[in-house]
Amino acid sequence: MKTIKVVAAVICDSLQDKTRIFATARGYGEYKGQWEFPGGKIEPGETPQQALVREIREELDTTIRVGELIETIEYDYPDFHLSMDCFWCEIIEGELVLLEAQEGRWLTKDELGSVKWLPADLGLVDRIRIQMA
Repeated sequence: MKTIKVVAAVICDSLQDKTRIFATARGYGEYKGQWEFPGGKIEPGETPQQALVREIREELDTTIRVGELIETIEYDYPDFHLSMDCFWCEIIEGELVLLEAQEGRWLTKDELGSVKWLPADLGLVDRIRIQMA
């Protein structure tokens, strides 16, 4: 099975406090309308952190600071294996502008269960809930 290596940004209101995180609903494809953490594929020669800064600029027109790695999610979809490095991030410049996503929303710890997450993101949601204030 083909492995796709991606990065995901868990954008929070503050790397210190983490009271809210930003999630987006896919605007295309088989999983359109399901929620995920923004990010994308790592290009050749990029570190995961560089890829994340580039992807968030492309998807949300925003500059982020990449914090610590939360975990690497390994998930088997029907057609491929996903390996996703997930990092805490915070905004350092710009407003979140949805250039690709159908919808975006800030979620508190108690609101994390209010959206339908993509299968690979579900495990991450449980992990970040523990680390949120």
